[in-house]
Amino acid sequence: MLKITKYVVKDIVRSKIVLAYAGLLLAGSLGLFNLGGDTAKGLIGLLSLVLMVVPLVSLIFGTIHFYNSYEFIELLASQPLKRRTILLAEFMGVSIALCSAFLLGVGVPVLLYAANATGLTLLGVGLMLTVIFIALAFLGAVATRDKARGIGVAMLMWFYFALLHGGVMLFVMFTFEDYPLEKATMAMISLNPIDLGRVVVLLQMDVSALMGFTGALMKDLLGSALGAACGIGVLTLWVLVPISLSVLIFRRKDL
Repeated sequence: MLKITKYVVKDIVRSKIVLAYAGLLLAGSLGLFNLGGDTAKGLIGLLSLVLMVVPLVSLIFGTIHFYNSYEFIELLASQPLKRRTILLAEFMGVSIALCSAFLLGVGVPVLLYAANATGLTLLGVGLMLTVIFIALAFLGAVATRDKARGIGVAMLMWFYFALLHGGVMLFVMFTFEDYPLEKATMAMISLNPIDLGRVVVLLQMDVSALMGFTGALMKDLLGSALGAACGIGVLTLWVLVPISLSVLIFRRKDL
């Protein structure tokens, strides 16, 4: 598995797309910290950038990489290698490449300007979101043989998690505002890794007015430390479940 992972990482780095991604993140991060003049404002702006860009790039890049590597995967599958090993090696290679780009583009500015609990939490959430959406990209690509359809599925997933889910939550809360919705709201937060990541980071800040209803609710019910721990635990499940389903489908799939 390690040899395949190293080959995947080297192949991705040679394409220079990941380097361009790291450069764009670096330029955006430095710009936010320098233009705002305030570390807290810079972190809030950087959080918005991470929550929108990282899932999109991870989904699209992970999906396209899987389809472009299909012939290589078929070649490996013809060898005495377990399909589980092949898929996990591909997944780890893409994850290492994009996580490295994220650390270069966002990690360096955060360590320079905001090396505190909030900044480190933001880095952790960004890395988790990178791996989560790569896992979702692999799940969509494994389940769909057609490349165009797979990219469409990836775009729909990003649209739902980044934009549509918040509207659905607001609709539910306004429709059933006369009922106790604390547990239901927390369940809905857990069903969206982007919203959950936002809450985990904002729990480290004393910015209740900016947290919105969902973050304030989690802080009131769980407290900062426990809420962040629970959020990270759920984010971990968002990695394990999609990649496990991907392995299950790939093992049974006719290549």
